[in-house]
Amino acid sequence: MMSSNRLFFPSLRCFEKHIWHTYLVGRCTRKSRSVVTWSPLASAFNLKTKWKINLGKSKVGLFEMPELSSPSGFQNAQQKCIMEAEELVLEAINAPTTPHIVSIFDKLSDTLCCVADLADFIRLAHPNTKFAQAAEDTCMSISALVERLNTNVELHQSIKRLLDCKDAMDSMDEESKKVAQLFLFDFEQSGIHLDETKRLEAVKLNEDILLLGSQFMQGTQMPTALHKNQLPEHIRNGFTVDGNNVMISSLHSDHHSELVRETAYKVYLYPNQTQISCLDKLLESRHRLANLVGFPTFAHRALRGTMAQSPKNVMEFLKHLAVRLQPMAKEEIQPLNSVKKVNNKYSTNSNELKPWDCSYYMSTTKKQMYDVDSVDLSQYFSLGSCMDGLNMIFNCLYGISLANVEPHYGETWAPDVKKLGVMHETEGLLGYIYCDFYDRPSKPPHDCHFTIRGGRVLEDGSYQLPRVVLVCTCIPAHSGAPALLTHGMLENLFHEFGHAIHSMLARTKFQHVTGTRCATDFAEVPSILMEFFANDYRILKKFAKHYKTHETLPEEMISNLCSSKKMFSAYEMQTQVFYSILDQVFHAHHPLNKSTTEILADVQNNYSCLPHVPGTAWQLRFGHLVGYGAKYYSYVLSKAVATKIWRQCFADDPLSRSTGEKFRREMLASGGSKDPVTLVKNMIGHEPTNEELVESLIAGLQ
Repeated sequence: MMSSNRLFFPSLRCFEKHIWHTYLVGRCTRKSRSVVTWSPLASAFNLKTKWKINLGKSKVGLFEMPELSSPSGFQNAQQKCIMEAEELVLEAINAPTTPHIVSIFDKLSDTLCCVADLADFIRLAHPNTKFAQAAEDTCMSISALVERLNTNVELHQSIKRLLDCKDAMDSMDEESKKVAQLFLFDFEQSGIHLDETKRLEAVKLNEDILLLGSQFMQGTQMPTALHKNQLPEHIRNGFTVDGNNVMISSLHSDHHSELVRETAYKVYLYPNQTQISCLDKLLESRHRLANLVGFPTFAHRALRGTMAQSPKNVMEFLKHLAVRLQPMAKEEIQPLNSVKKVNNKYSTNSNELKPWDCSYYMSTTKKQMYDVDSVDLSQYFSLGSCMDGLNMIFNCLYGISLANVEPHYGETWAPDVKKLGVMHETEGLLGYIYCDFYDRPSKPPHDCHFTIRGGRVLEDGSYQLPRVVLVCTCIPAHSGAPALLTHGMLENLFHEFGHAIHSMLARTKFQHVTGTRCATDFAEVPSILMEFFANDYRILKKFAKHYKTHETLPEEMISNLCSSKKMFSAYEMQTQVFYSILDQVFHAHHPLNKSTTEILADVQNNYSCLPHVPGTAWQLRFGHLVGYGAKYYSYVLSKAVATKIWRQCFADDPLSRSTGEKFRREMLASGGSKDPVTLVKNMIGHEPTNEELVESLIAGLQ
């Protein structure tokens, strides 16, 4: 495995020759022409991708997996994976009770993840439907195998014997103990330690939860159809008409007509009895499963091993934050009543601000006060320049650089995917980041980070290098201009690279806990921290240059942008707190003493400046209840921790090498192998209290 990685070093060397590309641009005068110099890294992202001719080369397969040179290869990869997994299961069951069992389990996990994680990404992102379908089939097959392994009693007993053996545990390092405990916990989440009747019940509940979650998620995206005669023509024209039906598929919160916004809000959020029943069953099934495996509530089960540690801590943090935000949020939105009154051209007789008004009037107010033109701003954020900025930050903080590596034929799923080698100045190659940045049909709709292969120590002592994919959505270079980013896109890019660098710099013994394979509320801390760099003019001025003139981004432009972003920030944070509290209440006690809609009304009336609108059921559109059940708070808490770290450690000198090395050592290197609370404590010198974190967040909003 290491030898194949060495094949890429010649490709990296071409960028050590410092071959620079120039871009000639005509100026306003005929006499002068400016020369904009791009680094090799910037050129790779700024220049339009050229089709390459295949001169008889054979495909190496997706991500250099030889089997995956064609869709049918997924079947071969799947069969190979299953055979290796079966051998490792037998090895784990028959192995003596020694620490080596943990390595066998991790190798088994790695064998499954290397195929399952890759297939999961390809099914979502590959433009060829045959590849996507083959990957989908492989995902289902590997998932079925995982379910069987989760109920393998002998496999469970093997890891339990190890944890029960004092001599073996005393001889293990802390990471090995942690990983062994995680494997046992994963088993017992499926109820494998229960008697047969309860175990079968747990299996059935897990199946029900998956099915109900899928059904609920589909329901959150379903448009609401009304016969066109039910709406006056002047309102109907604000929506899509399909035959005799008006299709309302969103809140239309940016529409200039209040009547359209109000109609969308009340119709799109109207209670759907099928969706209500699905949510009720999902919450009940989660609670029953949690009780079955020994937890008082689903929230207790979900928060095990997190930074928050318990539902009690989460609610204390959220409620304390809510109290601090309430007067700030009220003060922010109060002027919008006057704004609405002034804009009476599009408003009804009522000048009172309604939930369907907020987004529209906040947007117009920001534009009027700061007039930040995203098009003008984007001229300074060519994708290549932004990549140079990331490279500069990572080089200063960690001594690493990003080098464009020419992928082999058949290694990527689209011709414009870039491959980066992450090089450390003394440690060499740390891993690979595949950048799928350009817009095309069939791509995942949101910016995201995928782990394709996790890092781990191999049997020969070498290290399995991580491979990850970052997906963003940019318009490719066209009409003589490179890909240009809005500032929001720049923030997203920096955020996702925070995840990628976490994966690259983690150096754990086991892949089960590498990089972002850690507690949800900790995984977002490094990525949110990177957003601070994207908003600091001291950083931006080093790379944000006009793509034509090479002029530095004016400080006034970014100052106005940051000021506009802080407008209504307390209200926006309050909304996230409201969602987080609702999620906690749904998963705290069962049976619920009220309907989910009644609970929504209570929580919204207590924790939002804008009261609940009778006859609406926003929770039925809350898709995050599926993937982030009892964990929606994670972003708010992660932001609080990241803000605390930024203000205490980075704000004075954001490019400090000593601070970067400390962040790598204390926060990134351990992945999920250590208690996240301990990692934060080691970084800032003490365990932060809820009050500290809340005050840090509040200070960041002002």
